[in-house]
Amino acid sequence: MARSSGKGNPVLQRTIHELRRAARSHHAAVWHSVAERLERSRHQVDPLNVGELERLAKADETLVVPGKLLAAGSIAKPVTVAAFSYSEAARAKIHAAGGKALTISELLRADPKGRGVRIVA
Repeated sequence: MARSSGKGNPVLQRTIHELRRAARSHHAAVWHSVAERLERSRHQVDPLNVGELERLAKADETLVVPGKLLAAGSIAKPVTVAAFSYSEAARAKIHAAGGKALTISELLRADPKGRGVRIVA
């Protein structure tokens, strides 16, 4: 019997399911950890701002934000960011810095083993 996430958003449910399946089949603990964080209550997860990425990330690093990425602050480093959702301004700031803004599912398809991926939450 499949485990229920208790979430009402079908896109979120599908993403969690894909992450759990990839974690099992590729022995990638990073995807299991991202799935666990996405299953948390909204009250337990604060959205992250682009300015915090500037402070935490190194250039050309791949980061996963298990939640929403907002546009407060600025970023000058070219990083690849995968988040469940973005504000339009946050996506534009990442692209303007020379980085990539992906969904978690897109990153999962591009790198199913999760090598070099860091979770920022």
